[in-house]
Amino acid sequence: GGEDAINTTIINFNNEKMQITWPTRDLFPNENVSFFYTFGEGTNKVWKPCTTYLLDQDYNSGCLFKTEGPTLSISIRNSNGSDVLFSKNLKADFYIKPSPPENVTFYWEEDTVTVSCNKPKRNAWCLRFELQYKSKFDKEWQSRTSKCCSVGEQGFDPRKCYSFRVRLRRLVPYCNVVKYSSDWAAETFWMNGTLLDSCDDDRTPQSKTVIVLSCSLAVLLMMLILLILLCKWQRVQMSVLPAIPDPKYPFADLFNDHNGNLQEWLDKNDHVVLQTKMEYEDPESITEAESQQEDGKNSDKQGPLEKIFTFSGAAENNDNKAAEIACLIPAPSTTAPFAGFRILMNDDMYVML
Repeated sequence: GGEDAINTTIINFNNEKMQITWPTRDLFPNENVSFFYTFGEGTNKVWKPCTTYLLDQDYNSGCLFKTEGPTLSISIRNSNGSDVLFSKNLKADFYIKPSPPENVTFYWEEDTVTVSCNKPKRNAWCLRFELQYKSKFDKEWQSRTSKCCSVGEQGFDPRKCYSFRVRLRRLVPYCNVVKYSSDWAAETFWMNGTLLDSCDDDRTPQSKTVIVLSCSLAVLLMMLILLILLCKWQRVQMSVLPAIPDPKYPFADLFNDHNGNLQEWLDKNDHVVLQTKMEYEDPESITEAESQQEDGKNSDKQGPLEKIFTFSGAAENNDNKAAEIACLIPAPSTTAPFAGFRILMNDDMYVML
């Protein structure tokens, strides 16, 4: 075909390096073509052979070389360079692909952010500065474009984390014949004016808080369940197996003072037991019980001997019951005759017949 029939891809990387590629497998199957180029105009062109080829299955499919001017002529030839298979003249400035923005800065003021970068040295008016951002809740990027090299946007939620990326785009058709944009600059993550390593960082404290609260609630719930089970088990155990009281506490003096010697403890505390019993028993019942005991003893002995005790109060009133009570609970400083003896009684003494 003609010289312009070959579909070539031409990229001028920031007006520093040229890359020309062609579909070699479709156009030149089983043939390794050669490439030549020259910058400048006129008939006296000095063609330079390609020194850095791009390969496709070991066949030359492109060339990479330095940009040396605005006007470029290219020529694709056979393997030894004798026959011209394709040639073309072009404006290298119309195929510029800008480099990513350099020194990108973010300025935050409340809910407004302004992003800027260094201005290129040449043809900055041909460039547009594009900003894209999204929060962690957004699925697609939101885009804003402005003149090089600053763009501002407002309405950012300080509670959300945002991802930002920027690039430069070449104007078509005023400056380029192909819509070339730079690669995206490194993506950054911001939250309320604070630079983060990633948007996962703002989730981490919440996640930790949720985990800590969940674990705490689980522990408290388990403790409550164990406490309820323990209380129920104690009730069941007390109803099925009632506790046997420890005698050590009601009879502390028995073990502490007498080392468990029951007879010694009884000898020493006999009057205390009797006095306590008398304090809580009915005097009449006590008198009747004592009288029955006395009658039983007398009948067992089968002796007619009876010791009669006379008290001043009992003799005057001829009241046997009062006399018996007087024998058991004598009045203060009372004298009681017994077998020809007179015994002086006080509040702390008692007589058992």
